[in-house]
Amino acid sequence: MDHDIAYRTQLATLAQQAQPSVMTYLMCQNTLLRTGVSHILEGTCFVVAAEKSDGHANPDLILLCDSLPEEGAVETIKQVKEQYPGARLVALSDNLDLWAVLELCSAGLDGLCPTGMSPTAMCKVLELVMLGEVFLPISVSLALLDQVSAERPAMRSSAMDPSGLAGKFSDRERQILQRLTTGASNKLIARDLGVAEATVKVHIKAILRKAKAANRTQAAMWATQHLSFDANPREALVG
Repeated sequence: MDHDIAYRTQLATLAQQAQPSVMTYLMCQNTLLRTGVSHILEGTCFVVAAEKSDGHANPDLILLCDSLPEEGAVETIKQVKEQYPGARLVALSDNLDLWAVLELCSAGLDGLCPTGMSPTAMCKVLELVMLGEVFLPISVSLALLDQVSAERPAMRSSAMDPSGLAGKFSDRERQILQRLTTGASNKLIARDLGVAEATVKVHIKAILRKAKAANRTQAAMWATQHLSFDANPREALVG
């Protein structure tokens, strides 16, 4: 039994030793914070090296330990990535705006760890990042999902009407377009809406121009594909 435990312990030790080391730079102005992060990484594959020290190659991983400023954070990320293009970049920061996080990721940030994250979880995140993944806290991920859900109706509308013409029609023009889809004549439309037939003709000219249609039939086909109407045209409001 004791031999079995010793054997397993030896295998675990060898496995840890066989894991390739990751040269890690800590960009941190706070000495106490730097000491704490260095202590967390002790005994892991992340070997903390002095930044720009002689005899060291470029880092594999860079940890930005100081809180990112609201202004200039994107420029900081870009500068670090330009200086060390082959390194993965992770920031330890809290309370970043959703759009600021997206801008940082676009600038080259590979991971964002909340300062309240446990040491074990942070090391797992760093391992994940070194495998080529991008990590964001669950709070940021949920906020992104909420944003996508909120914008989905607008995205769907844009997909149906790439030209954005649907919003350019007045209420009266939409009423007339609705009646054009039923094949109504100008005289019938005028009587239905309580306006002069000449007024209907003026609106139809504007409709053809906005819908880029050659005739009323094409305008009606476009309206059927891109606009939604009341079930009964006679129930439309007269404006």
